[in-house]
Amino acid sequence: MITIREENAADVSAREALLDDVFGVERFEKTCERLRAGRLPAQGLALVAEIDGEIVGTVRLWHINAGGVRDALVLGPLAIAKAYHSMGIGGRLMRAALNRASLAGYSAVLLVGDALYYNRFGFSAALTDGLWMPGPVERERFLALELKASSLSRAFGPVKATGAWARQDAALADIQVEIAGLRDAA
Repeated sequence: MITIREENAADVSAREALLDDVFGVERFEKTCERLRAGRLPAQGLALVAEIDGEIVGTVRLWHINAGGVRDALVLGPLAIAKAYHSMGIGGRLMRAALNRASLAGYSAVLLVGDALYYNRFGFSAALTDGLWMPGPVERERFLALELKASSLSRAFGPVKATGAWARQDAALADIQVEIAGLRDAA
């Protein structure tokens, strides 16, 4: 039986091992990581899928300002253990996360991912036309979903992290990510 629940402190090592297995250490080089580095996920929006006590899936949402839209979130990463692919776990995690975000009053969710997969949840690249990420992304993979109608209609500008810091020295980590982003842009 699959259980979808909020992540807790005891899940950290299992979640990190799952993410390493699915994405490898390259996951820390992705542009979206610049929005997550040193930050806490949005309260109640870090979920895991569990089967018989084993963490087999994870998804987290993070606070952002999306070109002036201050109550937006960025989703990621969504990961399912390889042995459990094609069982609908990713879809269940997505629906649970989006439902919780909507009920909590957020206006939009952005992500960088496979359009063919995320279109079924209502995500579209057209909604990110006026936005840009803090690093390189393929435009067709930069997607958004409005949880409140027309919430992104006037969004224009950079996507910026706004969530709470995970720890005091996280500010230094964020500065290092900013410097790396400036180097990439140069």
